[in-house]
Amino acid sequence: MSLPVVVLAGGLATRLRPVTEGIPKSLVEVAGEPFAVHQIELLRRHGLTDITFLLGHLGEMIADSLGDGGRWDVHVRYVFDGPRALGTGGAIRRALPELGDPFFVLYGDSYLECDYAAIERTFLASDKSGLMTVYPNENRLDRSNVLYADGRIIRYDKQHRTPEMRHIDSGLGAFRKSACAGRGNDEAFDLVAIYQDLLEADDLVGFEVPDRFYEIGSPEGLEETRAYLAAKGIATR
Repeated sequence: MSLPVVVLAGGLATRLRPVTEGIPKSLVEVAGEPFAVHQIELLRRHGLTDITFLLGHLGEMIADSLGDGGRWDVHVRYVFDGPRALGTGGAIRRALPELGDPFFVLYGDSYLECDYAAIERTFLASDKSGLMTVYPNENRLDRSNVLYADGRIIRYDKQHRTPEMRHIDSGLGAFRKSACAGRGNDEAFDLVAIYQDLLEADDLVGFEVPDRFYEIGSPEGLEETRAYLAAKGIATR
């Protein structure tokens, strides 16, 4: 049985303006489809069919566009932030009563081809409350922010990066509910804080993925992802 997937799609997408002035980032057109459709199809190909979108800014548009997921043979649900933005971590904390245990977390602007089943097996076989996927980046995609060795995340810091950090977080994690339950239900905080708490408690396992991720969080990333998925679509027809 595959883990349910949480997609973090509640951000303001300020870096993509003016593209996102009237639509949320998940609905930005990429290779002929809203980006969220590409994410759903990717997850379905890997047998992941229970998907919950965590929504905020313009989230109703995402729910109206995607519906219940039936057209892709998946089940899609939605949980909204409420009256104020809660951040990626706060959104997960608020949604816990609606989620399975454990679950995957995927950033709403990330596209990652990887062995989801192997990642799930590694996580379930560990005694840890969280898993982070990492890519051997060597400062190529962005500045590396993870010190990783032998399946262990030794250090993770987006603000204070050091030369020995050669990996980068790939936008996919897995968590037990207990990893997210120690904060207030309406507290605003980032997913990074959950990772940092787990790392401090030696409760986080790492999984190195061999392929890079794509993202639409910036204009450059959007164009790169459009080119990748367009070429991929032509190649697989």
